[in-house]
Amino acid sequence: MTHAPTFDFPYPDARGRFGAYGGRYVPETLIPALDELAAAHDDAIRDPAFAAHLAEVLRDAVGRPSLLSEATRTSERLGLRVWLKREDLNHTGAHKINNTVGQVLLARRMGKTRIIAETGAGQHGVATATAAAMFGLPCVVYMGEEDVRRQALNVVRMRLLGAEVVPVTSGTRTLKDATNEAIRDWVTNVRDTFYVIGSVVGPHPYPRIVRDFQAVVGEETMAQLTERTGRDVPDAVVACVGGGSNAIGIFAPFAYLPAERRPRLIGVEAAGHGVGTGAHAASITAGKRGVLHGAMMYLMSDDDGQISPAHSVSAGLDYPGVGPEHSYYADAGLAEYVGVDDGAALAAFQRFAREEGILPALETSHALAYLDELATQLPAGADVVVNLSGRGDKDVNEAMRVLNLGADVQPGGEAPS
Repeated sequence: MTHAPTFDFPYPDARGRFGAYGGRYVPETLIPALDELAAAHDDAIRDPAFAAHLAEVLRDAVGRPSLLSEATRTSERLGLRVWLKREDLNHTGAHKINNTVGQVLLARRMGKTRIIAETGAGQHGVATATAAAMFGLPCVVYMGEEDVRRQALNVVRMRLLGAEVVPVTSGTRTLKDATNEAIRDWVTNVRDTFYVIGSVVGPHPYPRIVRDFQAVVGEETMAQLTERTGRDVPDAVVACVGGGSNAIGIFAPFAYLPAERRPRLIGVEAAGHGVGTGAHAASITAGKRGVLHGAMMYLMSDDDGQISPAHSVSAGLDYPGVGPEHSYYADAGLAEYVGVDDGAALAAFQRFAREEGILPALETSHALAYLDELATQLPAGADVVVNLSGRGDKDVNEAMRVLNLGADVQPGGEAPS
C-alpha cells in the first residue's frame, strides 16, 4: 500500500533558499506566476483530499510502492547487502513519473490548460506526456537535438502519447538548452500554461515541489527496509546526481535525521572523460557557485562566469548544474558527492545486466559503479541502498554505438559466420 509524501521538511526557508542556495533569479514578469504556484502548492499539500488523490494515482497508474529487493549476486561479490529501490519498475520506466503526476494534478487544480516540459534523457518527457494524456491536457516537450539523437526511442514514445516534441538546436543542443527554451515558452504563455520541471532545479518553488513529490521514494525505502531488516536506516544510500531529482527523492527523508541516525548519503556525479579534462558534468565535485535557470547552485562555469558545456555518456546527467538542496547538503555535510567517469559507468552497465539480470539506465550505472569503491570503506555485511532510478532500455542504442556492440544485428551489418 502506497502513500503520498508527508511533505515534512525544514527547507527551503520562506525566501525559497536552502542555506545560501535556491531563491529566484528571474524576470519580474515571472514573479506573480511563481507566487501563484507556491501558494497553490502550499494549499495542495495541506489538503488531505489532494494527498489521497495523489496516493491513489501513484498506486493505480504508477504502480507504487516500487519494490525494495536485494541484488544478491552483487551483494555476494562485494561482501555487502546491496538493496535496490526499483524505480525502474514504475510505469514509464523511471522515477520521473512520481513528480509529473503530482505536478499535472497541481496544474489541474490551478485551472491550467496546457502542459510544457524540458527533457534530457527523455524519461521526464515521457512521464510528462503520460501524465498529460491521463488527464487530457495538451503537452509540448523541449529536447536538445543531441538528446533527440541519443534517445530516439523516447522521442517516439512521447509522440505516441500525443506530445509535441520540439528539438532545440541552440548551444550544446542538450538539457540546458532545452530548459532555456521551455522557460521562454512559459514566460510567453504563463497565463494558461503549466511548466512541469523535471529536476530539483529552477526558481523557487520548483526545487521544493519536485523534492516533495519525489520524497515518496525515501519514505517507502524506510518502511520497506524496516520490514526486510528490522532497521529503517541503512549504512549508506547511493544515487546518481545530474540535476538531482532521484537522489533528493531518496535522500531527503534521511538527510534531516539527527546526525547519529543519518546514513551516509552518497551522490554520484558524471565525471565524463574525467574532471581534469573539463568534459564532465560534476557540478559539486569540480564546480563553483553561480546562478543557472533561476537559482543559486553549484555549477560549471569558466573564469568569466559563463556556463561551461557539460558532458556525460548519459543524457540524463548531462547538465552543468545541480539543485540547490544538493548544494546545501554538500556544504552542510549532510551528503557527500563523488564522480564516476563514462568508462566506469559503461562497465557497470554491462556487468550489472549480467550479474543481476537487470539492464540499468546509464544514469543509474554511475551509482552502481561506485559500489566497488564503497565496499572498501564499509564493514562486511553493511546495508547499502541504491536508487535504481530507471531502466536501461532507452540507452541500448547509445551503448551499441559507444561500445561497438551489435554490428551483426544492425541494418547493413554483416551476418555472423
